[in-house]
Amino acid sequence: MNRKTNLILVAACILFFMTAGCMSSMSTGDSGAKTTATGAAGGSTAQNANQGLERCTASLGTLAIYEDKNEPWYHYLTRDLRLPSTVPVLRLLAQQSNCFVVVERGKAMNQMMEERALMQSGEMRSGSNFGKGQMVAADYTMTPSITFSARDTSGGRAVVGALLGSVAGAVAGGFKTSDASTMLTLIENRSGVQLAAAEGSARNTDFSLVGGMFGHHAGGAAGAYGRTPEGKVIIAAFTDSMNNMIRAVKSYKAQSVAGGLGTGGTMAVQGGATAMAASNVLEGVMTQRNYNAASGVYDYVIITKDGSRTFTFSSAQKIPYKNDLVQFYAPGGQVDVNSFKLIEKRYMQKYLQ
Repeated sequence: MNRKTNLILVAACILFFMTAGCMSSMSTGDSGAKTTATGAAGGSTAQNANQGLERCTASLGTLAIYEDKNEPWYHYLTRDLRLPSTVPVLRLLAQQSNCFVVVERGKAMNQMMEERALMQSGEMRSGSNFGKGQMVAADYTMTPSITFSARDTSGGRAVVGALLGSVAGAVAGGFKTSDASTMLTLIENRSGVQLAAAEGSARNTDFSLVGGMFGHHAGGAAGAYGRTPEGKVIIAAFTDSMNNMIRAVKSYKAQSVAGGLGTGGTMAVQGGATAMAASNVLEGVMTQRNYNAASGVYDYVIITKDGSRTFTFSSAQKIPYKNDLVQFYAPGGQVDVNSFKLIEKRYMQKYLQ
């Protein structure tokens, strides 16, 4: 047999297996059609969820998911790849994790408002109970983004050539790798503070052998048959992001800034407002804490570390530090009772007696 005959025989074998696959019966829940976001969620329960998905024993708050449709990645996702919004997948993962209670802030919100408009018009039955004050606030907003990596054929030609010898030239063009990197950010809606951010990634390696072998003669359908859907690698990357996010929030510790958030910070610029704010951050020792039963408050005396200033103030709040070295904030000479931060315990006993 000559080379041309060999290629025809190989083509016939591949087409035979392709046809056999096409003739198979259709089934639901097929594992080949699943992504890493699978199963269902109902309340705090999850059915057939990805066993690798992280979970929380108790929900941390309510969550809305916002997808910025003006971002370049979204246009590429929906226009070039013809894939739908990422929001339904992220909502499924978030609910299955039991870390968040998901609230609607997307297109279904319009339908919710229509139901309320119908109630106000008087068309609904009595007792429909669509009155005001029932919607749940979103404590947090999660925002997704995707970084796409171009399909890469570099290195594929050498590998395939080593395996298939003289046929390698036709096949090498079909050896491709798809990468996707995803990011999730979590914002606290009341303060606008970013609480967490998590990256995720996934990779699919795809041997599109049929399209490469037959070139232009049978390339259309055969090439599509051999490709792994880009959507699967994107969802796998988001699953990885969600797992990283959940691990972060399960061990969450609030960041703190001396003097409070949004009051100027501690990185001062000479002559600026921040520099003046930073000058109000002091260190001192709480020397007295006496409870005044008549007024129901505590009376405090705190002396700065260098002994140059003494502050007296009263508060119903019991500050736990006494004879300890603490950092505190005193804008305008008034002590902020919520700004105390321990620096060294039993400071007075160690150094001042």
